[in-house]
Amino acid sequence: MNGASFGGTIGLLLACLLAVPLQAQPSGAATHAPVELIAKIEAPREAGSSDDPGKSLVELMEAHGIPALSVAVVQHYRLHWAKAYGVADESTGTPADTDTLFQAASISKPVSAMAVLRAVQDGLFDLDDDINSVLSSWQLRDDTELLAETPVTPRMLLSMTAGTTVSGFPGYKPHADLPTVPEVLGRKDEETPANTDPVVVGWQPGTRYEYSGGGSTILQLALSDAVTKPFGEILQETVLDPLGMNRSCFCQPLPEALHGNAARASGSATKPDEDGGEPRANWHVYPELYAAGLWTTPTDLTKFLIEVQLSLEGRSNRILTTEFTRKMVTPGGVGNYALGFTTGADTPHRPAPPGEADRLFGHTGGNWGFRGNLVGSLEGGNGYVILANSSEANPVIFIELPTRIRAAYGWE
Repeated sequence: MNGASFGGTIGLLLACLLAVPLQAQPSGAATHAPVELIAKIEAPREAGSSDDPGKSLVELMEAHGIPALSVAVVQHYRLHWAKAYGVADESTGTPADTDTLFQAASISKPVSAMAVLRAVQDGLFDLDDDINSVLSSWQLRDDTELLAETPVTPRMLLSMTAGTTVSGFPGYKPHADLPTVPEVLGRKDEETPANTDPVVVGWQPGTRYEYSGGGSTILQLALSDAVTKPFGEILQETVLDPLGMNRSCFCQPLPEALHGNAARASGSATKPDEDGGEPRANWHVYPELYAAGLWTTPTDLTKFLIEVQLSLEGRSNRILTTEFTRKMVTPGGVGNYALGFTTGADTPHRPAPPGEADRLFGHTGGNWGFRGNLVGSLEGGNGYVILANSSEANPVIFIELPTRIRAAYGWE
């Protein structure tokens, strides 16, 4: 998707975002703040209780090179508090606040999956249709006859069991020529600006779990073909607007009017010497919107999280019925990836504790210079969202900070 093809969609998304005043809070300000509980999470933990004993949360950020960290915690189906730490832009010292935009990276996937399931719910196509019958602007091909035996379906693509290749995407520099989505997926008959391999079927569909951003990008094109609208516009109308996610958009590149409110990428991969000697980019651009294209805040993502939790109990069905929401958190038997979320793990590195495997769902994210973590409980309406503008943030946002949150709330 080049810049010109985004013109109409960008205008719509920008209008939606700017309809809400961009009023920044002071650095470190918290909403709905339970002061003593937050202080416990921020304070050093006992030596030997973690990989980073004796460090406060701010000291952990310094130790791991995290300029900005933004957190939102859900308790009993409501946002309990949100707080931001550090600076959104190291070059200017601009403080982060709870309205600072971060790239959600792969947390984009469950938000996108909700829109796909809404299209299925509305009867535009079925979960077990051949995806090539949904696609009109591109066709999935393979040279091994695998598709003739087992067609790829939306259900397989949602659950990462379609046998499709290309795990993730590195993104593009802000002023680079951007490929269209069909070019990302692979047109072998011409040169394209795409910086990843064509997406193909690499093994028998339906036989094993294999994470595939390439498969997610097929779904991006399929949804756009089926609805006959740009993907970002579909997500705005289907998910973001109904949930009041007014600080969020699937807009790549980010409109210039929002640059001042967006966190800059950081981490070892973003150093100038790895950028061809050119000035360091503020972030990378991802035409792979479904897989990695959401700009958002933790507070906005809690609105999405809470909607999933309430819909599972039949208490809110603004987008999906309870039946379809359950598909988002129910694995189909091959791996622990359901139709949108990972289940049964409290971090990407560690299985859930005994008895917890069927009570947690979530998704992590990692773009160039950004990391994210979303976790929710299937019962009780608890959870958290953590976003950071550093590729070095993994130990803090996937392990240490979630451990502190769970301990402070007694969720362990």
